[in-house]
Amino acid sequence: MTGFLTGIIINGVGIIRPIFLIPFCYFAYERSWAGISITIFCLFTSMFWFTRPEVVSDDVKTFLQFEKDWLYGAWDYKKILLLSTVLISFIALGLAFWKRSLFMGLGVVVAMATGKAVWSIQNAGESGNSVLIPALLGLIICSGLLFFGFKKLEKKEAT
Repeated sequence: MTGFLTGIIINGVGIIRPIFLIPFCYFAYERSWAGISITIFCLFTSMFWFTRPEVVSDDVKTFLQFEKDWLYGAWDYKKILLLSTVLISFIALGLAFWKRSLFMGLGVVVAMATGKAVWSIQNAGESGNSVLIPALLGLIICSGLLFFGFKKLEKKEAT
């Protein structure tokens, strides 16, 4: 389990995974349930696409162990409520682009990345900082691509 979790951060999936939001947003914009479903499937299975890294920093190992322990730990209403924010975030993101609101969509993307970073640092301490660079890079790349893609789709519809 830790092997594929390590691959998520080290092999760049921490940066690449947010890129899956782009086809998700595109298919929401196009109102394609099939496209949205395929994208979500690809996102959830992406952790198995990458090989296990040979070198892993101690902070990343510590953070991934924290996440593993947290997920395998006792489940209460607080944990369920917190994890429900993932589903709520995806619904809000899909709705934003379904309604063709770039501003609302980018706001949701920023909230998702910020929420993950704040939760990681607040709960995992120093090792939580290991998600900052991948989260920030993923946010910048994803937001930029969403912005330019949205503008291109708007131009295409205007003609």
